[in-house]
Amino acid sequence: MISGGIMNIKSCRPLAGWVVFTLSLFLFFSSPAKSENIQTEINPINTTNSINPTHSYAAQKIVLDPERQFQFAEHYFQKGEYYRAIGEYERFLYFFPLSDKVELARYKIGLSFLKGEQYKEAIQAFNALIEDYKNTEYAFKSYLKISKAYVLLKRYDMALTSIKNLITIAPDQEIRDETYYQGGWVYLEMGLWGKAQKYFEKISFQNREKYNLSQILMGLDRKLPLKRKNPTTAGMLSIIPGAGHLYCERKRDALISFLLNGAMIYAAYEAFDHDLDVLGGIITFFELGFYSGNIYSAVSSAHKYNRDEKNKFLNYLKKNTKIEISLGKPNESKSLLLLCKFSF
Repeated sequence: MISGGIMNIKSCRPLAGWVVFTLSLFLFFSSPAKSENIQTEINPINTTNSINPTHSYAAQKIVLDPERQFQFAEHYFQKGEYYRAIGEYERFLYFFPLSDKVELARYKIGLSFLKGEQYKEAIQAFNALIEDYKNTEYAFKSYLKISKAYVLLKRYDMALTSIKNLITIAPDQEIRDETYYQGGWVYLEMGLWGKAQKYFEKISFQNREKYNLSQILMGLDRKLPLKRKNPTTAGMLSIIPGAGHLYCERKRDALISFLLNGAMIYAAYEAFDHDLDVLGGIITFFELGFYSGNIYSAVSSAHKYNRDEKNKFLNYLKKNTKIEISLGKPNESKSLLLLCKFSF
């Protein structure tokens, strides 16, 4: 029994050792000082935050600076990313409504719409600027940009309205001369050469060299009157299929029209001559369509010829008399010294 009891005690010694070891670990880790030290070693950042919890949030604050915000918008404008530029200019207006660059930012928004081919939005932006700032430099520029936007929309009457309004309120000869210059180009786009010439001639003598006026007037005298084709004449000549196209210098179309209509007329004649009245009637029905189409096409060709001649003349003037002008001041930012060529 004794030996058996001794054997049982010996067999329990390993178990007792594990119990003592487990209790020691529990007491060690349950100590507050040790627990804090261990937590510090594992996550020192959290300890710092617990001491000063507002420190990390303060480091994340972003301070908006008006000059840097404006230059950021200018960066997108210079890159040609006009829609992003608009967003950044509007952000500038929202955060810095008292800045001395607010008017400029609004002008650049309108300019971004114009360059981004959003012409109606550009007109709205420029009109709003004029309404708020009246007779300032950027308001005068806005009149010219509104005119340009309307030209690009082919609304020449509205473009001229903007031009005439600016001529009425222009405070000095420099602005009036530039307005006359752009108004002359609007009339050229309309094909009203005489009125364009009158507008160009209203530019003051001291600025005529600046606007290359002698070359423009010389080009008008040299190229006018333009070669034109009368649409009525073209239609009347088309009684003979192909003659109207030949008048408009479209020889290939003239040959096709003559052969096609000639063949159809001959086929109808042969059908009626052989008493094939139904077939002759069908051929005649289709021939009437081809014949009327021949007349309509000749009239359209005359209009197209005149339009092409006008465009050739305008391209000649723009290529040989185009000038670069700028309303920017030397102390303005580089983005303001835009070269306005008025080549619509």
